[in-house]
Amino acid sequence: MRIPKTMSTQHPDNVNVPFFSGNTELSGEDEIQEAFYAYSHLHCVEQMWDAEGKEVDNYVVKKLLTKYESFFRNKKLGTDVFLTLRVPNPKIEKTEAKVLLETLEGIPRSFDAAKLFYEKDQVPIFEVILPMCESAEALHRIYAYYRDFVVGKQYETFANSAMSIADWIGEFKPSTINVIPLFEDKSHMLNASAILKEYFTLQKDENITYQRVFFARSDPAMNYGMISAVLLNKIALYRLDKLQRSLHIPLYPIIGVGSAPFRGNLRPDTVARVSEEYPSAYTFTIQSAFKYDYEPDQVRKAIDELEARQVLPAPAIDEATALDIIERYGKAYANQALDNAVIINRMAKAIPSRRKRKLHIGLFGYARSVGGISLPRVITFTAALYSLGCPPELFGLDALTDQDIAFLKQNYVNFEADLLDALKYYNPQSPCVTPSLAEAIDRLFPDYDVDKAHRKITSLIIDAMNEGQTNGLTELVLQAANRRHFLG
Repeated sequence: MRIPKTMSTQHPDNVNVPFFSGNTELSGEDEIQEAFYAYSHLHCVEQMWDAEGKEVDNYVVKKLLTKYESFFRNKKLGTDVFLTLRVPNPKIEKTEAKVLLETLEGIPRSFDAAKLFYEKDQVPIFEVILPMCESAEALHRIYAYYRDFVVGKQYETFANSAMSIADWIGEFKPSTINVIPLFEDKSHMLNASAILKEYFTLQKDENITYQRVFFARSDPAMNYGMISAVLLNKIALYRLDKLQRSLHIPLYPIIGVGSAPFRGNLRPDTVARVSEEYPSAYTFTIQSAFKYDYEPDQVRKAIDELEARQVLPAPAIDEATALDIIERYGKAYANQALDNAVIINRMAKAIPSRRKRKLHIGLFGYARSVGGISLPRVITFTAALYSLGCPPELFGLDALTDQDIAFLKQNYVNFEADLLDALKYYNPQSPCVTPSLAEAIDRLFPDYDVDKAHRKITSLIIDAMNEGQTNGLTELVLQAANRRHFLG
């Protein structure tokens, strides 16, 4: 079967509102149209449908097929284009736990809608993504629940009757689903291969033909800094490559990248760069800024390039050195982020929302809020710091030694390019920059381009924040974000 190389997502990092939405915040019906737009106009092969933090729309397949009939007659949902559900993690998102069950129960109903539309068996949804995955058992529970309780109940009979539920209301299909683990924190990204190996053991009686594996790029940056996020992904991808060779099971890595350098730096004009950074990643996410903050022709061309690219083996990396850098740099990054928590949270109030839903609990924010310190989710966090003239990519740079820099230049292909992209929007007047950090920036990057218009806007924002003025801040935030082509 076809494995998509591009996955459109609902991450709200866009500045501009898509033309098909009448509101600055996309809602449920807008997201139906968004999925169609991603397939039909942008050439995305897959759409992630997020069931976290919003009312579950279990009729998304029916709505797509009936509203856009001519398109889906030619492009079969589940064969030519794909819809993949992101479900809540019941262990971590307690209040959303039963949404998982509702979502799984909707899969057979989507099959029925597709069968009626195509007049034959056609499976429109057969994969779900489990965020914040921590164990093989967490994956297996979802797989087994669907197999045994969603589909399995069709074989049950009524009391004092030979009639089964399937006789009564029809068969439940598909008989099984694939569960894609999404690893988002350091320990589980590093342990991903071991978790998968154990999962395959639990699935020993199943016919495993392939497995997709999702690695986060934004949340690790939020938790441990951009450089740590890149190194963690490289270690995880290399270990995954070794597991694939040892087990002879095809593994297809997905990497969740946004448009800000902090969150992956995947934009229509950086496709080749990011592909070179993660050559073994099979699928890249196409988030909202990528889709809506560039001209459609440019977006289409970039997505076509991603779909056509050759996937290569993961490069080897000296894990001991990488983990040492992650530990030292990550501590410096986290300290600087927390030191600025008050002003970041103040600035966050001026960052506009782009989706009518709450994002899942952030690992960094969730952990720190227990101790009385919390930070906003990663897109708002990134947008707040860029608006204050201090891209979060810069935090922790003063902890790097000359040996660290030499290692990064050798192993992090776009180390200098990503930081130079961020430095365009650096403002030395930022209250978030310490003398030590300013000195490190000048030492490591004595020459960098400056977006003068962006600097002027951030100076106005900094002045307003210093004076306690909030009127007009959101407009300034959007003006600066338009210069960058991403919100956060």
